[in-house]
Amino acid sequence: MDITFLLNGETVTAQAAPTVTLLDWLRIERGLRGTKEGCNEGDCGACTVMVTDASGARSLNACILFMGQLAGKAVRTVEGIAGPDGSLHPVQQAMVDHHGSQCGFCTPGFVVSMATAHLNGRSDHDDQLAGNLCRCTGYAPIVRAAQAAADAPVPVWMHDNAPAAATPLAPSSADGLAAWYLDHPDGTLIAGATDVGLWVTKQFRDLGHVAFLHACTDLQTIEVMDNAIRFGAGVTMTQVLDAVADDYPSYAAMIRRYGSVQVRNAATIGGNIANGSPIGDNPPALIALGATLHLRRGDVQRDVALEDYFVAYGKQDRAPGEFVTGVTIPRGRDAHRVYKLSKRFDQDISAVCGGFDVTVADGIVTAARIAFGGMAGLPKRAAAVEAVLLGQPWSAQTIAAALPAFADDFQPLDDMRASAAYRLEAAQNMLQRYFADLSGASVDVRGISA
Repeated sequence: MDITFLLNGETVTAQAAPTVTLLDWLRIERGLRGTKEGCNEGDCGACTVMVTDASGARSLNACILFMGQLAGKAVRTVEGIAGPDGSLHPVQQAMVDHHGSQCGFCTPGFVVSMATAHLNGRSDHDDQLAGNLCRCTGYAPIVRAAQAAADAPVPVWMHDNAPAAATPLAPSSADGLAAWYLDHPDGTLIAGATDVGLWVTKQFRDLGHVAFLHACTDLQTIEVMDNAIRFGAGVTMTQVLDAVADDYPSYAAMIRRYGSVQVRNAATIGGNIANGSPIGDNPPALIALGATLHLRRGDVQRDVALEDYFVAYGKQDRAPGEFVTGVTIPRGRDAHRVYKLSKRFDQDISAVCGGFDVTVADGIVTAARIAFGGMAGLPKRAAAVEAVLLGQPWSAQTIAAALPAFADDFQPLDDMRASAAYRLEAAQNMLQRYFADLSGASVDVRGISA
């Protein structure tokens, strides 16, 4: 398949299978080996590249970025960060000046992340570099370099205009996708590829018929209404974070943790929900909000409560040829909170993730929605716990009485992330944390000391 895009300022046409990763193509076909393979799953950032399209410039992980996602876009690798005459980019010069590199394996990825953040005027350096792993230099000199370069002008060569190019295997609208999926119900839909990419890089799967969703702009809209927010399935998690930050800061804080900038720039809310993972972090938060999922098969569209979409482990309420078009959440739920427990604070799979939304009127619990990921084979509400809370005073005594009901709701598994007993106790602790949170106590785990 011919794929035309801009590479370091030069228009190129690559002949590549659609699910070849950009990382492999760069290193094998173009000899551009500055982009490194570390984890090959989008976790370490050594493969970071800058991709520019109509929505702007983003840092992405080349190891899980398919060639089929690049048509009509512009790519800059570390080899294209310096100027055509060899002039260093300000972040490169700052890395030299502040001794930001030792072994150098991670350095290309850091430089590309820093250059992209610099282009976008971002000064939240800790967040922008959270997806880049360094094992020897340490982050302090790298962050100092980012700070030192922050006020320098953006070099003229960093402004890319992507070429006009057809996008193979990419429907241009939800209508086109619906028709394609009816004809290929066993096909694979690829949005951000932050999960599907690993099917190729880790499981070595042949994906068969594929459709790339990045050209379906009608699935990439956010509609903010007085009482609700509707996210198109193709909205990235970076966009979701920005959209919910004011209404639901606890949810936004969780989104910031569960994926790096590179992952959030690629991952979509529809893809995260559609794959039905029992440890996905969005569903518990959204189920607690009472989210509604929108689905389409051909010309038939339907809505389903998000909690009902998950049927069993590996099984969702989605027919062959049916796909997620969006999700709607209510606004104004001031008591909504999300708590994530993982071995690493940033960018780690949850051992337990809990979403909470309890309504209290005149001191009595009148409604409760509590949902967990990591506690069962699917995201699931804590119905027994909710039942104990309903109609009772909102008090420490009521919370204590509800804790044993967690064992009725969940029989967690033991695995490498946590034991069943640990998960059960963690879920109970989260309910107590929620009560403390709503009572005005400080519950930030990084701000509490013995």
